[in-house]
Amino acid sequence: MLTLPHPLVTERLVLRPIDATADVDAIHAYASREDVCRYIPWTPKTREDVVAWLPRRTATTIRQEGAGASLAVTLRTSGELVGDVILIWRSAAHRTAEIGYVIHPDHAGHGYASEAARALLGVAFDDLGMHRVVARIDERNPASAAVLRRIGMRQEAVLVENEWFKGAWTTEVDFALLESEWRAR
Repeated sequence: MLTLPHPLVTERLVLRPIDATADVDAIHAYASREDVCRYIPWTPKTREDVVAWLPRRTATTIRQEGAGASLAVTLRTSGELVGDVILIWRSAAHRTAEIGYVIHPDHAGHGYASEAARALLGVAFDDLGMHRVVARIDERNPASAAVLRRIGMRQEAVLVENEWFKGAWTTEVDFALLESEWRAR
């Protein structure tokens, strides 16, 4: 079992548990957008979808491999929710986790994704004892690749047309960072 510490406070952000009631409208504001959902597993959600979906995203404890825990990304100055992050426990034996993030496009370009993802790496390595953290992105999402490079992750693999995703074969790009690399930064 792994538990994400919270809140995580960075220079400009607070990463806190998602509130299944209070955060519905803020999360719906980006989860309903086609441009946000283009490269991630879910499709645009109605408000009713978000109401039904959020209770499953409030847990900050991961009880088994393959499961994840999410945190809301909020602005430290105002408390405004601008996105969310997830940490997925991939392997206990190999001490591996995966990170993911989404930021509302109205808040893109301010470095919030990098700041939030970097905080999640800190949790993975410093608090949860991970050996390796990975991130998998769609090749057509260069902005996400830039975030991962900015936080020190290296590109490890390009899996050409390895997944049938939203009606087309897509190419996955895998990034990773080792605990030793995190410590050496």
